[in-house]
Amino acid sequence: MTATEAVGDTDHSAAEAPAPAWREAHRRANEAGKALYRDPRTGLLVFTEAGLKRRGACCGSGCRHCPYHHEGVELGDRGRRAQRPTWLAPAPSAGEAADVLFWSGGKDSLLAYRRLIGEDARPVVLLTTFSGATRRVAHQEVHIDSVTRQAEALGVPLLGVPLHAGIPYVDHIADALELVPGVARIVFGDLHLEHIRHWRATALAGLARALGAKLHFPLWGASYKELMADLEASGVPCRVSAVTGSAADSVRVGDSFGREMMARLPAGVDAFGENGEFHTLARVWEVSPDETGGVLVPRGGTRPCERPDPTR
Repeated sequence: MTATEAVGDTDHSAAEAPAPAWREAHRRANEAGKALYRDPRTGLLVFTEAGLKRRGACCGSGCRHCPYHHEGVELGDRGRRAQRPTWLAPAPSAGEAADVLFWSGGKDSLLAYRRLIGEDARPVVLLTTFSGATRRVAHQEVHIDSVTRQAEALGVPLLGVPLHAGIPYVDHIADALELVPGVARIVFGDLHLEHIRHWRATALAGLARALGAKLHFPLWGASYKELMADLEASGVPCRVSAVTGSAADSVRVGDSFGREMMARLPAGVDAFGENGEFHTLARVWEVSPDETGGVLVPRGGTRPCERPDPTR
C-alpha cells in the first residue's frame, strides 16, 4: 500500500470528477418510470434501470444500468464489459460470512491473503476496483484481466468494481458488498502508513457498521524482514508493473521485486514502495496452491521460469 493509494486503492479522481450529463438524464427518466432516455452526448437511446428491471433478467449485453450486476454476461467477458459491480470469478456460496480483501494484484495484497489463509478463520473474497473507462487498476497499471487471472489461479471469488465519474467511492463499494452473502471483515494490506488507515477507518466505518463487519489490517506493523521472508516462502514472482518518482532511475517495469532490487534502491526510496515509488503484479498463476490449505508453492517445488503475460 502506498501514499498515493491513501484514499482506497483506486483512482478517486474519477469518482470525484463531475458526473457526465447522462447521469442526470438517467435519473430523471428512471424516477419517471421511463424505459429509455437519450444520452445527451451521443444522442443514442439507452435503457434505464427501471426499463431493464421490466425484462426480469440480465440480457447479457453489459448494459450501463444493469440491475442484475451482469449475471447474464459470460464470466470471462465481464471484466471488459461490466458497468456495475459483478463477480469476475465464481461467486461464493451462501453460508458462512467471508473476509473481503481489497486486492490490487500486488505483493502487499498477496501477503495479506497469505495471512488470512494462515488464520484459517473463514472464506476469503477478493475485491478489486478498476477504471470503468480504461479497465485498469489504478496505480498498479495492470488490466483487470490480469487480476481475474490471479483469482482463477487462486481459486478465490473475485468481485470487480468498475469506477465511474461522479459516483462517490464509498457508494461503489457499498453497491459491491451487497453481492457478498455475508461480510465478517473488510480487509486491507496496509503496512504502516497511518493516514491511509485513518482514511479507511473514517470513510468506511459507517458501511462496516451497517454490514456488521470489522475493518482488519493483518499486515499492520510487520517488519519488512518478516514480509520479505513470507513473500519468498510463497514462491510467487512479483514483477514491477509501474514506476514513479524517485525510483525511476533504478527500477523498470518488468523488474523482479526481491532482495536484489531492494538493495539497489537509492536512499529515500521505501524498500516496499510504500510512498508510491513503484507497484507490482503478483504472478500467482506461475505457482500452484498447496492441497493442505491454499498456501502457494512453486510447481514441482522449484521457482518457476518466467513466461510471457498475454494480458500485458
